[in-house]
Amino acid sequence: MKEDRLPVGGAFLIEPVTARVPFTYEDFGAEERALAATAEEFVRKEVLPRLDDIESQKAGVMPSLLRRAGELGLLMLEIPAEYGGLGLGKSVALLVGAQASDCASFTVSVNAHTGIGTLPVVFYGNAEQRARYLPKLATGEWLAAYALSEPVSGSDALGAKTRAVLSAAGRSYRLNGVKQFITNAGFADVFTVFAKVGGDKLTAFLVEKGFPGVSTGPEEHKMGIKGSSTRQLILEDVDVPVENVLGELGQGHKIAFNILNVGRLKLGGITAGGARKALQAAVAYASARQQFGAPIVTFGAIQRKIADMMARIYAADSIGYRTAGLIDAAVDALDRGAEPYWQQVQRAIEEYAIEQSILKVYGSETLDFVVDESLQMYGGYGFIEEYPMARLYRDARINRIFEGTNEINRLLIPGMLVKRVMGGALPLLDYIQQVRAEMANGTRAAVGPHPLSAEMEAVEAAKHLTAHLAGLLLERRAAELAHQQQQLELLSDMICQVYAFDSTLARSLKIIRQRGVEGAVFEIDMTRVVAADCTDALWAAARRLIANEARPDELAERLREITALSPYVPVGLLDTKTRIAERVTAMYAGGADAVAH
Repeated sequence: MKEDRLPVGGAFLIEPVTARVPFTYEDFGAEERALAATAEEFVRKEVLPRLDDIESQKAGVMPSLLRRAGELGLLMLEIPAEYGGLGLGKSVALLVGAQASDCASFTVSVNAHTGIGTLPVVFYGNAEQRARYLPKLATGEWLAAYALSEPVSGSDALGAKTRAVLSAAGRSYRLNGVKQFITNAGFADVFTVFAKVGGDKLTAFLVEKGFPGVSTGPEEHKMGIKGSSTRQLILEDVDVPVENVLGELGQGHKIAFNILNVGRLKLGGITAGGARKALQAAVAYASARQQFGAPIVTFGAIQRKIADMMARIYAADSIGYRTAGLIDAAVDALDRGAEPYWQQVQRAIEEYAIEQSILKVYGSETLDFVVDESLQMYGGYGFIEEYPMARLYRDARINRIFEGTNEINRLLIPGMLVKRVMGGALPLLDYIQQVRAEMANGTRAAVGPHPLSAEMEAVEAAKHLTAHLAGLLLERRAAELAHQQQQLELLSDMICQVYAFDSTLARSLKIIRQRGVEGAVFEIDMTRVVAADCTDALWAAARRLIANEARPDELAERLREITALSPYVPVGLLDTKTRIAERVTAMYAGGADAVAH
């Protein structure tokens, strides 16, 4: 039964899958879909025909395409209406970005502008700063970039060396330093730059390219996303008016971290769109490619690949729109006229930071998995640059590094979880005690007759298993847990798998209620594949943790405990994958774009 109140961040770990009804792709209306279709058509008709020019970084091509996107209203989605934008939520931004993800270089450039480039001004700018910059950013008259990383500091934002010194007259700050790997640096008009005031107060500044002392290095020669601009931003005695301090002095870390949360949300959601495009191309190719007198798409080994890819994409989509929907609902519940409204928006985004990091990890790794399997379906032709997979393969790799590496995010996920638990925001400790009582009594709640009853029981067992292992680590390594990165990575993987499983299942349960079982056969099949993948991954991680943490005299008992919490048996899974592959082939073989999400 759906509850009216919003869940706290991380609640998916302790709430039954039936506790809430998530926002899903199926909830979008005609207007949102039309906007996404406009973006998709623009990329297909105006961006992809310029692919060679984009990849060779022909002068002026990328900024002209970004400004054309601005003319179509694609840069103003998240900018408030009073500053020339559409004031739309994160879920629509994800939908539009995912549908227009055919060219990674363009996708990276447009999202650097609309996301981490523009949103700092939206969230943290004062009235004068918003009025000055947002109308220009909404139309593409000005283009934006975000300058946090430095040659010696990436994810460690507080390690920045760029300095800002207040002038004697108190009217400006003089900035000196070098920023590294700045997307859009070659043509951006305004940069959000982070520098330390007084040696320790990390502060954000709005720096215009026309300020004396601002320059950029040469374009980096990258393995992928070759068409995007990536340069150093060089600041040599740059005088920035005090009016261009963004947010509060010494509070730059809050801006950096919260904007990165949104960046993770958008990257994770949009990479799922890129994976779908790769799958579509691979299925179209495999449908035309004949070997041994038959299209290779009819071969069982290829069908298995198609089903695994489609199921992963379905899960990534489920995570993405669920998470974006949570943020949108939290923001919609705020009083737009109340002060401090934008601080409340920032807190609403931060509430679901765990979910956003999970999406970033799961989405980027889904894309990597899909482009790898898609290239394999092309065989030798996938390795040839004249075919699309070589570019897609190279372009995908950066996403596990962007917006905090996946290693950093894997450490953040349990770290943020523990912080929420110890602060009383998430009653995980109570849940752990409940789990252990049920384990001791040998009780487990049964689910009544339902086409996904086995999966509903399995997802609750997955939460029990994850809670049990988290409790064990907290008991035995509480004082040193923050430094036990290998253990934290395994726990993080378990948390990610639970969220993927729970989100996928919750979405499919919703579809079954709306369409009936007969209208949800495809979704039921994909849920079973996701359930098998997630439970396998959970069991493997749990076994490794137990084998490391248990004393020799208790290992056998501990292994029996986690075995009892891993009950799922994926009956008929191979036949299920065949049905999925046949359905996806029917959608994509003729180049159709309307695959079910």
